[in-house]
Amino acid sequence: MTSTKVIARPENRLRHDPAEPLLAIDEPPPYAVINPDGASPYLLLCEHASNRIPRALGDLGLPEAERRRHIAWDIGVNALSQHLSRALDAPLFMTGYSRLVIDCNRPLGVPSAIPEVSETTEIPGNRDLTDAERQQRIDTLFTPFAEAVAHRLDLLQAQGRRPVVVGVHSFTPVYFGRQRPWHAGILYGKATDFGRALIRGLQADAALTIGDNEPYNIHPDEDYTVPVHADARGLPGALIEVRHDLVDTLAGVHEWGERLTRCLQDALKEDAG
Repeated sequence: MTSTKVIARPENRLRHDPAEPLLAIDEPPPYAVINPDGASPYLLLCEHASNRIPRALGDLGLPEAERRRHIAWDIGVNALSQHLSRALDAPLFMTGYSRLVIDCNRPLGVPSAIPEVSETTEIPGNRDLTDAERQQRIDTLFTPFAEAVAHRLDLLQAQGRRPVVVGVHSFTPVYFGRQRPWHAGILYGKATDFGRALIRGLQADAALTIGDNEPYNIHPDEDYTVPVHADARGLPGALIEVRHDLVDTLAGVHEWGERLTRCLQDALKEDAG
């Protein structure tokens, strides 16, 4: 899928008064927890699970076709992360709103946290935000999710347990006009043994091209989950990235869900050994 420059539609951008709540009483909460009592050491995060935009923000000036694209969410990961949660018996924390509103896997203050441009698509509803508007998105959507994950990790570590943090993501097959060769990739920072164990597991299928810190790499200026929730705590952590055209059907989700389940289980065995 190629990216396109969208003509701004300012009439469809609602300037929201930050003195009023960002979420209406009948809208979903900022995040959800699936299988909260799961016994697995894995703690799964799905930071780009939804393309939902709070009604108060209208459509951010974007047509529906753009809001369905990968710029708004990680296609397929809502179902994929839930498959992994069931198969592994792992707790799963999922965001409820689009990363175009605020990205819960970005450090606060970087341009990509509330992007004015995603790939080559302008986001009219993110331009010229006041400090109060930005802070409201942080307080309403980013902080509740980040603090809930941190609190769960605090509890697990206080119990003497060693959780393993895994973010579940997908990536677009074409980025800035360039075809990406990988079927999936594993992104990691300090947890090199864990990251490479996952890569070895996926590379057992010779038909797959697996990226080692591809199609991205972990950097504290551009990532939040691994640097903050895993590396800073001395915990194993990684992001799984699957090309989204491989998980945009239930059959694809099942195939990759089973494959990743085996890899994640084997990586735990390696770690225990």
